Amino acid sequence: MVPRPAARPPARPLAMSSAPLRFEAVAIADSSTQPGRTARIEIVQDLARAEPVWRHLEQGDVLATPYQRYDLLAPWLREVGARTGVTPFLVVGRDDTGAPAFLWPLGRSGAGPLTVVRFLGGKHANFNLALWRRDVAAAMDAPALRAVIAAIAAAGPRVDLLQLFNQPESWEGLPNPLAALPHQASPSFGYRGRLQGDFEALLASRSSTVARRKMRSKERALANLGALRASRIATREEAERVLSDFFTQKSERLAEQGLPDVFAEPGVRDFITEAATARLAEGRPAIELYALELDSEILATFGAVTDGRRLSTMFNSMTRGPLAAKSPGQLLLQTLVRLSCERGIGVFDLGVGEASYKQLFCDEAEPLFDSFIGLTPAGHLAAAASRLAYACKRHIKHNPAIWQAITATRRLRGGRTAAED
Repeated sequence: MVPRPAARPPARPLAMSSAPLRFEAVAIADSSTQPGRTARIEIVQDLARAEPVWRHLEQGDVLATPYQRYDLLAPWLREVGARTGVTPFLVVGRDDTGAPAFLWPLGRSGAGPLTVVRFLGGKHANFNLALWRRDVAAAMDAPALRAVIAAIAAAGPRVDLLQLFNQPESWEGLPNPLAALPHQASPSFGYRGRLQGDFEALLASRSSTVARRKMRSKERALANLGALRASRIATREEAERVLSDFFTQKSERLAEQGLPDVFAEPGVRDFITEAATARLAEGRPAIELYALELDSEILATFGAVTDGRRLSTMFNSMTRGPLAAKSPGQLLLQTLVRLSCERGIGVFDLGVGEASYKQLFCDEAEPLFDSFIGLTPAGHLAAAASRLAYACKRHIKHNPAIWQAITATRRLRGGRTAAED
């Protein structure tokens, strides 16, 4: 079990600019503006019209996570979001010259009688952060952010509630500007680790001699059974084969745990396949795939996103057969970290939530926060209910006795379901 972090210190106040940015609450039908003295806020509801601004920010000095890449969220919206009623609700800010200053990659959808805005990506984005030009992020303060919220409320179509989950308190050393708004701790932490160029030195600093000897013994045992290969997937044919086995392995594992299979939801497999294969020939897929193979059998898989500075694992799976005792997932994890070190990546993470396998390379807890902001009377009531519900969820997850009971109940239910099948 990953040790739980101590209680968080009070959030650090954001640095205030002597001349903070001010925004007009302006909503226009398209993404064109004229340079002016005052910055503008635009609500763009057409993904294609926002693409030039989005890519402009990505290619500049941007504060963003790999989960907010256009090439990842565009297929998610098309294959997953649209099927569940999510439409683009992109909040674009421009400075007084008309240049893009930030983009909040949000989507609008119905939740009963309410209209709710959330980050695009849903359950498939571990970390949520707007795309900020770094100079703008450093200058943002609470009044400027309230002006953005006012623009969202005034823009139309109607929005009752903002639900913004799993936002990191800071990223790459800069505070998250949205932490200046009311928020609360997320139910779970993220876990990350610092990398270095010498993987063997890193591994030696994180594990004992006995542990490394055991892993080498397991690797030799697998290699004695056939051709063992751990690699980053480079072709579409390989990617489709690896994903086919991944979806099967993951479905079986989730059933054992008594959990719903999020990868079987409508459009999810098409989204992941497209994100893992588009631009693969250029070496820049939105999702990178890694696999450990024994002859033609896929023993373990990782999917990850990266911006070249940080690599974030998005999903993983492992064979459930007798070879699972040889720890193929841990062996592939070591290969993934080794390749990341060789690429000069400085930070590695294994996503959100506690798990024992994360201890080896991810020894830093990463605090996350959620924001629930009501924009209408009904939205204010829903925001209060959301705050209470997610505070309870956090309490449950951080109470070992309660959480172990829930986990055991899920596994029992999963075992019964498997037996019935």
